[in-house]
Amino acid sequence: MPTSLFDEIVYGPVNSRRLGVSLGVNLSPLDGKRCTFDCIYCECGLNRERKAHTPAPSRESVKKALADKLTAMKTEGLTPDVITFSGNGEPTMHPDFARIIDDTLTVRDSLCPSAKVAVISNSTMIHKPEVVSALLKVDDNLMKLDAASDEVVRLIDQPEIRDFSVKRLIEQLCRFEGKLTVQTIFLRGEHNGVSIDNTRDEIVGQWIEALKLIRPQKVMIYTINRETPVKTIQKVSFETLERIGAKVREAGFAVSISG
Repeated sequence: MPTSLFDEIVYGPVNSRRLGVSLGVNLSPLDGKRCTFDCIYCECGLNRERKAHTPAPSRESVKKALADKLTAMKTEGLTPDVITFSGNGEPTMHPDFARIIDDTLTVRDSLCPSAKVAVISNSTMIHKPEVVSALLKVDDNLMKLDAASDEVVRLIDQPEIRDFSVKRLIEQLCRFEGKLTVQTIFLRGEHNGVSIDNTRDEIVGQWIEALKLIRPQKVMIYTINRETPVKTIQKVSFETLERIGAKVREAGFAVSISG
């Protein structure tokens, strides 16, 4: 399957490897990406190839789309395990993100109180107090940390923030005081003639030291599972993920592995 965009505000439900039956919420434009990262593995494609020409959905349209979808599902006797903010980019970039989270919790409590609310984030907007406050309200905030060095993150995630710093990002993740899940993708290959492999012992060791500072309640590790815009990277074996997972457990963290 080629890389593709989500063309609805609320989509699914889909079966998520990590979250179960997930109803997705897209806070990015429906015709393109809006993201502070340009990840070489992104299922939505690279930013330059997926430029948006329309604005992000309004707070009101998100609330209505979610309520309508949950009402329809309830009529059919269906309930999602989780309502997940992800979509065509970074959800926390939306200017009304905090208020949308409040709306979502209200709608969830009314229509499907058993469902969790999750946000999948690249962690780049957590310098904003209102974003941190909103993330602390949801059931699961999954924060990306694909490596603990600027060099490796720039290779894999290609941040579009001029002064991006992994050190500063780790410091900001520590502000959650453990109420977060760190999610990390592991892959190998090359891009623009540069070798990429964040499974190497020294890179994994540095990443685990960052986990010790952040103290997440859980660590999710996974590898490529969908079409990627950069064709010269590949997934790693489940055995490799298990080896890394064992080191995470030895460091004292709960870990889930998705091959």
